[in-house]
Amino acid sequence: MKDYTAEVHGCHEFDATGALTTPVYLSATFRHPAFRQSTGYDYSRVANPTRSDFEKAIALLEGGKRAWALSSGMAAINLVFALCAPGDHVLLPEDLYGGTVRLANDIYSRYGIDFEYIDMRDTSLVEAKMRDTTKMIFIETPSNPMMFITDIRAFAAVAHEHGSLLVADNTFLSPHAQKPLALGADIVVESATKYLCGHNDVICGTLAVRDADSDLAQRIELLVKSEGPNLSPMDSWLMLRSLKTLGVRVERHAENARAIAAWLLTRPEVTEVYYPGLADHPGRALHESQSTGYGGMISFKVKTSAIAQNVLAHLRLIAFAESLGGVESLLTYPLVQTHAEMPRELIARTGLDDRLLRLSVGLEDVEDLKEDLAQALEKAARA
Repeated sequence: MKDYTAEVHGCHEFDATGALTTPVYLSATFRHPAFRQSTGYDYSRVANPTRSDFEKAIALLEGGKRAWALSSGMAAINLVFALCAPGDHVLLPEDLYGGTVRLANDIYSRYGIDFEYIDMRDTSLVEAKMRDTTKMIFIETPSNPMMFITDIRAFAAVAHEHGSLLVADNTFLSPHAQKPLALGADIVVESATKYLCGHNDVICGTLAVRDADSDLAQRIELLVKSEGPNLSPMDSWLMLRSLKTLGVRVERHAENARAIAAWLLTRPEVTEVYYPGLADHPGRALHESQSTGYGGMISFKVKTSAIAQNVLAHLRLIAFAESLGGVESLLTYPLVQTHAEMPRELIARTGLDDRLLRLSVGLEDVEDLKEDLAQALEKAARA
C-alpha cells in the first residue's frame, strides 16, 4: 500500500454500521464476557480501540510492526532513555532539540547514564566514540535547528556492529518523507504534535519499531503499560483524522519552503540560509539518498541579533510562536525558546547564535508569506 492510500485508510476495519471513521471509545474499562475471556481490551491505559487504530496506522506508515501513541514527543523520547541502565553510554548529536538535551542532562544523567554529544555529520567520529557500554545512538536528521544531515544507513551499521540501538527522531520530515526503520534504525520517534497532527491542536508523540515480537518491543510495551504515557482516545481520533491529509500537507509545506528558502537568499538582511533543498546545502546529496522530500523547516541568520529580535514584533501573518509542522507558518527564536536550556558550550559548537531564526513554513500562499517576511525584515533593519 502506497503512503497516500495508507494515510487515508490506515488500518480501518468497517464495523456493522459501515462507518468510515473509527469511533471514539471514551471508556476507561471494558466488560469481559466471562472468566478468562476477553474482547482484547480491559483497561484503556493498557489498550484502547481508538488508540489501537491510530497505532496500527503509524506502524504501517513508518514501515514497522508495532507503534505506540503517547502523550507527547517528549514522552516518546523518555521511553527511549528509559531503556538504558546505569553505566550505559549514549551518543547524541551536538545539534538537536533542547528538550531532549534537558531530559538527558537534568533527568537521566542522575541515574548514571553517560550522554556524549558529537558532530554526527562525521560517521568516522561516531565509530571512534563507540564503547563497550554504548547502548544507543540517537540521531535527528535534519537536525534542529541547524539542518545537519546524518547518514542513517551508516549509523545503523555502526550501531549494530557494536550491539547498540539506533534511534531516529523523524519529527522534521514525518514518515511521508523519510522512513528511518527501512534504512536500519531500530526505533523511530516523532513529535506527532508537528506534521503528523498538522493543525496545532493536539500534543502527541509516537514511537515505532520494526518487529512486534522482539525483546525491544516487549520492553517498550512493559514501560508503556507501567508508566502510562498513553494518548487519550479523543486525541487518538483527532490524530487519525489528521493522518488523512498528511501527504498533501507535507508536500505543500516542502513546495512553499523551497520557494521561501531561495527567496531568503536574495534578501539584504539575510546572511545564511539552512535548508536541505538548496543546491549548496552540504548534506543535500545524502539527504536525497534517504528521503523523498526536503521538508518545511528553514533556519536562517540575519545580519545582527537586533534584526533577529525586532523582526518578531513586526510579523502580521506569520506567528511568533514555538512548535512547527502546522498549517500556519511560525517563526521561532531558538536561542531563547526551543534551545534556551541547552549548555552554551554545546550551542557554540553548532553555529546556533543570537542571529538565527527558525521558520516553520505553513500552507498559506507563498507570495503572502514573502510579503510578510519582507515587510518585517525591512522594519527590523530600520529599527
